[in-house]
Amino acid sequence: MNIHINGIGLNYQERGLPQGMPVVFIHGFPFSHAMWEPQMMALPHDIRAISYDVRGHGSSDVGDGQYTIELFVDDLVALLDELGIRQAVLCGLSMGGYIALRAVERNPDRIRALILCDTRSEADSNEAKIKRANQMKSVKQTGSAAFAEGFVKAVFAPETFKTHPTAVETVRKIIEATPPLSIAATLLALAARTDTTPALSGIEIPTLILVGEKDTLTPPSASEAMHKQIKNSVLHTIPNAAHMSNLENPAAFNKHLLEFLKRLGG
Repeated sequence: MNIHINGIGLNYQERGLPQGMPVVFIHGFPFSHAMWEPQMMALPHDIRAISYDVRGHGSSDVGDGQYTIELFVDDLVALLDELGIRQAVLCGLSMGGYIALRAVERNPDRIRALILCDTRSEADSNEAKIKRANQMKSVKQTGSAAFAEGFVKAVFAPETFKTHPTAVETVRKIIEATPPLSIAATLLALAARTDTTPALSGIEIPTLILVGEKDTLTPPSASEAMHKQIKNSVLHTIPNAAHMSNLENPAAFNKHLLEFLKRLGG
């Protein structure tokens, strides 16, 4: 489905009862809503499950290519408004977690609970900013397919290429279909994002933190640091998974997700 918000067409998918508890899935970079398929299909019908394509990704419009995390949060809030959702549970992985953390900092009244997956609260270090600048230059020169080849190796555990090859290929194809302009623009937004760490102690809503045990991009130590500062948080490590924990071990991921949502609904 497609709606027009903030000057672009934004693509989203929805399952479950319209009157059910809204759960909004926010994908990582540079993926699409399709990465959440194992979770969308696992949720009971009384959950209003929504996944969407962040601008420039999937089937959402690219727009002018001047992206910030603030703009991504604006789009998220506009999506909630358009769908008539007063409060939602946000589930974000990696970049999706950055968006969710900034959203709860800016609009705490709109968020019922948080699910933070393979993400961190800190802003990029200088080293990370330089790396992103080099990636921007590279993707504009060599294209999305070349970028995808290196990126899947960074986000999946080595054994996942054997145990879940379909998941790897799905993500590879999603990245290959993402325009180089969108990838470069999002890299710039990620490099410029704010540090949400000071706001963690003020988060009082229920929070679930999930992280792959082999995640090297946002390691378990980053999740442990958030867990220590968010009062009502629980932390679970997903075995046999790296950065794409929801795809690498969907059984373990979904178990914790469903238990958390059941407690919220109960």
